[in-house]
Amino acid sequence: MTSLSDAHTAQPDLKGRRGVVTGGTTGIGRAIAVLLASYGVKIFVCGREPAHLDDALARIREVGEGDGINVDLAKRKDVDAFYDAAEQYLGGIDIAVINAAIPADALMDVDEPELRYQIATDFTAYLTTTQAAAERMKAGSDIVLIGSMSAVSRRPGSSVYVAAKSGIQGFAKSLREELAEQDIKVGLIEPGFTGADFQYPDFPPERQRACIEEDRMLRAEDIAVAAHFMLTQPRRTAVSLMRVETRLEHP
Repeated sequence: MTSLSDAHTAQPDLKGRRGVVTGGTTGIGRAIAVLLASYGVKIFVCGREPAHLDDALARIREVGEGDGINVDLAKRKDVDAFYDAAEQYLGGIDIAVINAAIPADALMDVDEPELRYQIATDFTAYLTTTQAAAERMKAGSDIVLIGSMSAVSRRPGSSVYVAAKSGIQGFAKSLREELAEQDIKVGLIEPGFTGADFQYPDFPPERQRACIEEDRMLRAEDIAVAAHFMLTQPRRTAVSLMRVETRLEHP
């Protein structure tokens, strides 16, 4: 009988781990929360809308264990409220998926108050939520940042979003090196064009379904699988960057 022992690397079991997912009530964050819960990760999520939170928790609880809270991570007090509630529910944090984001516009199409809110949500909150997670983590923990291929393509029409995601790209690399000796891994996933309510109103549900069937749009679950892969590698292995793109050019 042929031995396959040297054909596989060690794959850590996720069961029993404790994870937070920011923006875990819709889209990519929701898909990641559901998938991780199905593998036995105890999950705590946040989002801004009560209806979205209720829907996400119902789905998470169909496959595993989870809870969450409504907060606005652009507000520092809400970052603290989220992590205080998460620690109370989870008893500790060893996985943090930093994902919460909103659409952002071309610089000249947005007024200053909205510009500041977009930056606070899409960039500043990434740093503050990552910092709060790392402060609570011990050796053997993982941080997964969800960025965007916008940091690579840098197309016109979304310069504020491009700025935020380009900043996250640089932040991820530097932070990974800063936390490496503490055995806290940092990985960045940059999704391409992905179906979610994030794409409304330009891409309503029926148009999203058509694009997915044509292989021109990703499903949020495709990104969740990438996050699962990143989290199930040996501690010696840091999958530092994954880019998940559509096979065909999106509309």
